[in-house]
Amino acid sequence: MLKIFSLLRKGLKKSFDNIRNEQLKNNLLQAIPFWIGSVITGFFAVMYAKIFAWGEHLLNFMMNWHAWTIFIIAPIGFVLSWWLVKEFAPYAKGSGIPQVMAAVELANPKEHTKIRSLLSLKIIVFKIISSVVLVIGGGAVGREGPTIQIAGSVFRKVNEYLPHWWPKISKKNMIMTGAAAGLAAAFNTPLGGIVFAVEELSKTHINYFKTALFTAVIIAGLTAQTLAGSYLYLGYPKTNDVSLMVMFPIILVAGTSGILASQLSVLMLRMSDWKKRKLKTDKANVIFLVICALLIASIAYFINREILGSGKEIMERVLFTKDKHEDWYVPILRMLGPALSFTSGGAGGIFAPALSAGASIGSVISGAIHLTPNETNVVILAGMVAFLTGITRAPFTSAIIVLEMTDRHSLIFHLMLAGMVSSLLSILVSRHSLYDVIKVNFLAEIRSKE
Repeated sequence: MLKIFSLLRKGLKKSFDNIRNEQLKNNLLQAIPFWIGSVITGFFAVMYAKIFAWGEHLLNFMMNWHAWTIFIIAPIGFVLSWWLVKEFAPYAKGSGIPQVMAAVELANPKEHTKIRSLLSLKIIVFKIISSVVLVIGGGAVGREGPTIQIAGSVFRKVNEYLPHWWPKISKKNMIMTGAAAGLAAAFNTPLGGIVFAVEELSKTHINYFKTALFTAVIIAGLTAQTLAGSYLYLGYPKTNDVSLMVMFPIILVAGTSGILASQLSVLMLRMSDWKKRKLKTDKANVIFLVICALLIASIAYFINREILGSGKEIMERVLFTKDKHEDWYVPILRMLGPALSFTSGGAGGIFAPALSAGASIGSVISGAIHLTPNETNVVILAGMVAFLTGITRAPFTSAIIVLEMTDRHSLIFHLMLAGMVSSLLSILVSRHSLYDVIKVNFLAEIRSKE
């Protein structure tokens, strides 16, 4: 196998040496690694989405078969997910976005070797396994953040495998482009991927890598669409014939969602800090995880199953059926579930759970003030943008993602308003985003090992 790989590299070099135009040759050599990484990312994103969906379906199947099984599968899922990460890939825990942000910061001549602990083939394997195990166990996690870390790992490995004669490509640009491609493939939102790279990851001028970024996002998205078909993450909710007066409930929902999302971030950070200080042994961690799992299982069994999983079913129901108004306590469950799951130590993202929490807040408030079904849809979408903004502090990324996943381009100003209101009010609770704080913690931990 290695001999074949070596022959291919030699043949490739010979082919490029035949190109007489040096600028064309250099541009092609610079572009090809991004294209290869994008195709692989698209493949991984689709396969991961299918496996993750299978995990959620398996959970629902067992709950429909005998609801009491949640008391068995939840503790097993939480403990196994945590153990897989702890034993084999410690930096595969949680979302994956803070890891990518930390890797971007480490992509400098002095520290670039430290990136391999955050982005690697091992991370890809255990990120997928741990997150799927956690969602089967009822964890309220998503796959979008993990897809971004997987994509960053893919692009880093592609860059690492380039032969010595290949033009050097910035590690930082490769990782940022990989993250954008990962988000685009996960949600089928190419513009969202681009805006995410600029707003959340990039500290440099976009001119340095804009061509690579655009082409990578397009190729990753096309690969995902080729494998999974052309689709919208959520579909086409009805939002026509809505008056400008809907801006007032949008502001109300956006402010509420932003404050609650920021409070949730603070709660999760405090829980993680408490775990680090108090739970010094594996036994203590296992006891904590079993308690968390049994708490989620009890709520799912006795109160409402909507505490389980990523929450996509909630978004689809309130947007596309007549059953638009959630009970008042559902937003609490959709925040409690991610709080317990995200701090478990297993792998799993918070993008989808944040969107579902925002959707449930919009659903409750719109029901309380008796909005029409179409106005309710607009307010629900605004709640989704606002809650995601409260977590990420990236209002434009949040607005563009929700815009693209529903194809409601006429709502661009409504959604941007929701993002901006949430961004302003969430700062009153905490200055820094959840991802920023976790990124700083990762950097401190990695640098302290030197």
